[in-house]
Amino acid sequence: VQLQAFGGGLVQAGDSLRLSCTASGITLNNYGMGWFRQAPGKEREFVATIMRHSTTSIHSPSVQDRFTISRDNAKNTLYLQMNSLKPEDTAVYYCASTDRAGLYVTEDYYSYWGQGTQVTVSS
Repeated sequence: VQLQAFGGGLVQAGDSLRLSCTASGITLNNYGMGWFRQAPGKEREFVATIMRHSTTSIHSPSVQDRFTISRDNAKNTLYLQMNSLKPEDTAVYYCASTDRAGLYVTEDYYSYWGQGTQVTVSS
């Protein structure tokens, strides 16, 4: 199983960016998927997750109403649409998969991880 996150970059505050996560070896719709991020000097934190076989999702309060997690089953791709970006959103963003049925905000429940993509938001 391989997950690959991409789409990061350097943007200005207020800009938008869409991250993608592709998979080989698994069908993403059969897995709960999550986005996490790790800022310099900080622990990795939960951003958003979407339930398997569903569009049900939850987002961290820090990104609620600005970020949206979604999945395109035809393309076997996970997305994170990020709007109104802030400098504090600067981090390496990771996608991850879980074979559990619910919604999980802690990384312990996730088995496979992508390599991460850097998002840098300048003020």
